[in-house]
Order: sequence, then C-alpha cells, then structure tokens
Amino acid sequence: MEMKGKSYRSLQSGPSTITSSSVFDDENNIFKVALLDKDPVLITNHPPTLLSNSFYNDCLKENLLQGLNYIHHSFVLCHGRLTSACCLLTDAFQVKICDYGMSELTRISEIKHKLWSAPEVLNSSTPCNTKAGDIYSFAIIAAETINRKPAWLLYDGNMREEDIIARVKKGATVPLRPQLQSDLLDVPSELITSVRNCWREKPDNRPSIDSICDQMKEVMSTAGQTNLMDHVFAILEEHTASLELEVEDRSKELMEEKKKADLLLSRMLPRQVAERLKLGQSVEPEGFDSVTVFFSDIVKFTILSSKCSPFQVVSLLNELYGNLDAIIEEHDVYKVESIGDGYLCVSGLPLRNGHQHVKEIVEMSVCFNEYVDSFKIPSLPREKVQLRIGVNSGPCVAGVVGLSMPRYCLFGDTVNTASRMESNGKSGKIHLSKSSLTLLERHYEGVYDIESRGDVIIKACSSRVY
Repeated sequence: MEMKGKSYRSLQSGPSTITSSSVFDDENNIFKVALLDKDPVLITNHPPTLLSNSFYNDCLKENLLQGLNYIHHSFVLCHGRLTSACCLLTDAFQVKICDYGMSELTRISEIKHKLWSAPEVLNSSTPCNTKAGDIYSFAIIAAETINRKPAWLLYDGNMREEDIIARVKKGATVPLRPQLQSDLLDVPSELITSVRNCWREKPDNRPSIDSICDQMKEVMSTAGQTNLMDHVFAILEEHTASLELEVEDRSKELMEEKKKADLLLSRMLPRQVAERLKLGQSVEPEGFDSVTVFFSDIVKFTILSSKCSPFQVVSLLNELYGNLDAIIEEHDVYKVESIGDGYLCVSGLPLRNGHQHVKEIVEMSVCFNEYVDSFKIPSLPREKVQLRIGVNSGPCVAGVVGLSMPRYCLFGDTVNTASRMESNGKSGKIHLSKSSLTLLERHYEGVYDIESRGDVIIKACSSRVY
C-alpha cells in the first residue's frame, strides 16, 4: 500500500513518534496494523501521582510537541486526527504519537474522538486536516495533562458530548473551551497563555509548531532540569529516602511494641519459658530437687471486702499487689500467680540457685510483713491489713499448662504442704515447715530468730512446725 507516494518502510519512527496505524484493505479483505514500538500505554492511563509533578507534566507536553514537530516537517505534513488515544507512554516515561499518516484513508467517525477536533474540522463536510488543526488538538491534550482528567469533564455533567461538539462548531465571541485548573500544579503563566493561543477560533491566529516548541524550551529551561530520566531518578531517590526513614520509624515502633509484648509475656511466664514458646518450641515439664514455695493470704479479707464497694476492693488489691510485686522484683523469686487475696511464689526455679531459695523466700516474706504493717486502706483508715504466710521447701515439678492461655504451674506435695502451712498459720507471722527450717539452720544458722509452735496437726504433715 502506498501513501502520498511513500511506502510504509519510508515512514520510520521519529522523535516521540511511532508508526502505528490500522486500515481495512477492501481488496484483500484484511485488517492491517503496523506497530514498531513495544508495550506502550495510553498517556491518559498514566498514574496521576506522576502527572501531579509539574516538571514531569511539562516533559509530557514537550515530548508531544517534539513528535508533532517531526510530523509537521515530514512528508505527512500533519497528523489529522490527534487525540489522547494517539499518545502512548513507553517504559522510558516518554510520550509517543501514533496513528498518523492515515488522514486520507480514514475519517473520524466516533463522537467522542471529535472532542479534540478544531472548529474548522468539525464544520467541514470533507476531510480538512491541517497543521493548525493539530495545534488545536494539542491544546486539548495539554489541558488534560494540566487538569489530570478529561478536558471537558469540568463542565456540567448534564452536557452531552454532542452538545459540546455543537457549541464548538457554532463558535461564539467567547468560544467554548476546556477550563484550565492551573492551581492544581505550579503551571507557568506562559504555558497557560500558550495553550489558550493554540485553541483560538481562527486557524490563522494559532501559533506554529516551531514557535510553540521554542516557548516550551524556555519553560523547561526555567525549571532548572532538562533531562527527564534524571528528574525521575531524583524523585525515586527522594521517595526511597523517605521510605527508608518511614521503615526505620516503623521498625522502632515495632521494636517498642515488641518490648511491651515481651514484658507482658515475661510477667505471665518465666523469661526462659517465654523465649522457648516464642520460638515455637515445646516446653517439657521439669523436675526440681529443692525449691521453696511461698503462700500468703490476707487475714479476714472477706470481712474487709464486705465493708468496701467492688471498686474499692479492686483499688485496694491493685495498690497492695503493686507494691508487693515490686518487693518480689528485688529478690530471686518468681511469682507464679495471685488468686483473689492469695499469693503463690517460688524460688529455686526455673533457674536453680542452690540452697539460696529458702533465704530469698524468707527475706521476701519479712519485707512483705514490714510493708503491710504501714499500709493504710483509704476507704477504711481504722482497719489494718495483715498477712498469713506459709513456707515449705522440697522437690516439685513445673511445667506449662494450656494453649490459648498458657500458665506456668507447680505440682507436688511440696506445693500442697506450703498451702496448708499458710492456712494454719498466724496473722503477721511466717509459718515454716521442718524442711525449710532445716535448710535455714544448715546454711544460715543464727541469721534469723525462729521459734517453735510446737506440735500442730496439719494434714499430710506430722512433724513440728515453726
């Protein structure tokens, strides 16, 4: 097929152009398509985030003008049906004009494509493709890049495409043209003026492609950058740096939250056990040859709580246990749990500490009694809090029980005996079993004042207690 005496082969891609065209061949009954570049996309489908960059937006218009300048100075002379659909974007962020050189073989028939046509083209009954018509079409596309939306979208939504085309054809003292939202971007006033000059009603009043290109060069030179890829890379570097800072900040936040979660978990479980569970490892029950178990209870707690409101009871326990927990932190003691007014602690596990466990529990118990002696109940200033404490030493087994809410539990007669020592103890006293006394006398003789209670009948414990 020949076109203006030139073959397809002679119409090679030029600056910002690609030889893309389609035509129906009646003689051979086939549809011919020629496309030399690969994988371009419509400029109108370009991400609006990049279009919002004023320099990049200007580069798109500059590419479009370069392509149009190439066409106007080639044997094709003019595009003839330039629309946004003819402007494709390559993977190098450059605009390429396609679908040119077919003005004698095709005619714009779809209504929506006429939105880019100049008034003289719309009013002509025969093909009237001119350079001035291309300049008008360029102005419409430039308006789209400035507004970042279809050029005519800013008008009343009730105005149909046919109505817009009819008003453009009719003309007026102030002809209908797209509205320019120059406030969306830092658009130079010279560029706005140039676009408005390009869609003037009379073709002779529109500037030539050469003069528009010169104006665009001046606009680009004032931007301080002339290389699009350098500009894009600068944006990407800035974005990367911003992302790195954001990642760093989020990482710090994540670490802070992780520390809080680890702290909470360490209060629920021994640290060594918690670390194994976080790694997804199973925690097998472990036996300990010698530990000291501590039980405590608030004497006459039921009577005290009956004199307080539920909120006052919660406040009382929260203040009391908060300070007792602080005392525990000062000793090599692990708080197993607190149920109501009862406390269960142990020393010698999960980390073994030789025979020191009995000393740690006894000294912690002394600190407990010293603290509650000075503790005042805000709602009951005349009442006094007293603890009943039971201590027993011996072997036990410890392990994690449960999945949804795992708990570190103690098992064995040593635990049961310690509980009975507490329930049979006296207020303000530390009730020791024979096994705990033996450890104290063997390793800490003369350090503590201990007196015998004599023979006390305690279930599962027939020996003397102290």
